[in-house]
Order: sequence, then C-alpha cells, then structure tokens
Amino acid sequence: MRAQFVLSEIGVGLRRNLTMTFAVIVSVALSLALFGGSLLMSDQVNTMKGYWYDKVNVSIFLCNKSDAESDPNCAKGAVTDDQKKQIKADLEKMNVVQTVTYESQDQAYKHYKEQFGDSPLASSLTPDQMQESYRIKLKDPQKYQVIATAFDGRDGVQSVQDQKGILDNLFGLLNGMNWAARAVMALMLVVALMLIVNTVRVSAFSRRRETGIMRLVGASGFYIQAPFIMEAAVAGLTGGTLACAFLLIARYFIIDHGLALSEKLNLINFIGWDAVLTKLPLILATSLLMPALAAFFALRKYLKV
Repeated sequence: MRAQFVLSEIGVGLRRNLTMTFAVIVSVALSLALFGGSLLMSDQVNTMKGYWYDKVNVSIFLCNKSDAESDPNCAKGAVTDDQKKQIKADLEKMNVVQTVTYESQDQAYKHYKEQFGDSPLASSLTPDQMQESYRIKLKDPQKYQVIATAFDGRDGVQSVQDQKGILDNLFGLLNGMNWAARAVMALMLVVALMLIVNTVRVSAFSRRRETGIMRLVGASGFYIQAPFIMEAAVAGLTGGTLACAFLLIARYFIIDHGLALSEKLNLINFIGWDAVLTKLPLILATSLLMPALAAFFALRKYLKV
C-alpha cells in the first residue's frame, strides 16, 4: 500500500465533508473533556476523603446542669468527675482510639465565640451552658460505630457525634455531580459515534465510484477501508487533542491562576498536575481508537468488502 495514496485520500475526504468533520471534532472534544473531567473529579473526591477523613474526630459530649433539666439522656444529672475519669480511661483502653483530647466548658465557650461571635445567640450564652467533651481521633475513621456503641446512652454522656457523617453528605453530593457528568459524557460519546459513522458513510458514498473500481481491480478490503478509517481517526485525534488542551487550561485557570481556588480555598487539598498529565494519554488513545473502530465496523457493512 502506498502511504502517499492513503494520505491524499484522507485529505480529500476531510475536505469533502468539512462540516461533518468539524462536528465530529467538536463532539469528540466535548465528550472526552467531560470524560477526563469526571476522572479528575473522582481523583479530587478521593484526595479530599483521604485528607479530611484523616482529620475527623468523634466527639463525646457530656451532660451539664442545663442538659439535666431538658435532655432525657441526662436525666440522672450532670456528669461527675468519677464518670469523666472512667470515660477517659475506657477510651484510652480501646484499640481503635489514637488520641483523646478533653475540652472543658471554658474552652468550648472560647471556641464558640471565635467561630460564632457575630451570632445573636453568642451574647446570651455563658460558659456553664456549654458542654464538656472528649474529642477522639480514631486510627480508622470507619470505626465510629465502636465508640457510639460503647458510650451512647452511658451515664453522664449527652451524645456521641461523628464528624464523618457531615463529610459523607458533602462527598455524596460531589459523587452525584460526578455521575451526572459521566451521564452527559456518555450521551456525548453516543452522539460523537453517530456522527463518525454518518461522516464515514457519507464519505464512502461520495467516493463509491472510486471504491467500486478498486474492488474490480482486486484491491483488498483493508486497502479500500484504510483512508476512511484514518479520516475518522484524524478527526477523533484532533478532538482528543482539544480535550487535553481544555483540561490543561481548566486546571491552570481554575486552580492555580484566574479563579485561583488553591489560594482562596486553603482547606481543600487540590489534585496536582501529575493527576491531569496521567489522564492525557488515555484521552488521546480513546480519541484515536474509538473513531477508528467505529469507522471500521460501519464500513464492513456499508462497503461489503
């Protein structure tokens, strides 16, 4: 097979179907950009989980005098010194516990004022209304239920709270958004494949005389199909390159510069450039193989070679 002939046929095909080729490039670029974005979103969620789950605490809030009057869990009165000592001792014996930190009422009041000092409720609170608590750092954040089972309902304990539950709601929302992006990406891929198939068939129909002559002179099926397959591959690869460029530009302007989220949202551990760069070969390979295979199977039936 002469490479010069194949290349010339690719150029002819792309020029004849310029509008449809442009549509293929755009649809492939958008779908693969969403594909790469969904992969990066998964990496971002996993990075955030690893970062924040490592920092979450389980809090055991102790009964105070106000709770004894209003909370059924504190019906036996405020926590005693002996109960506090026993709770701490039991916590330190547990294998799932890494560290135990005690927070007094004065410390809880100070932290509340720092965080919610502008709230109208803050001016009416006094330190004796705040709850003492133990903040427990777990070796495995998934083991919250062990603490809850051991201390929930115990004398002197008002409640056991797990900060991980709050984060689970956030990550559930992020995962939902990620699956929505994947659904749109799948729809775009279907549209791109339909455009590729139609573009290849239109190109083959417009050159049916040439292909008929080639069949008559004994040209092989692959020799006839090669220009059409490579046309689709070139258009797909162009779209894949645009998708890669879009992801790089988005990472640069959204996280590092422009919006500069890495500076404005210091509490979020954003994914690095390595996570983006490792996705680019997959996107380029998909953009090359997907149109080529779609064209190959479409031509087998259409050209009957």
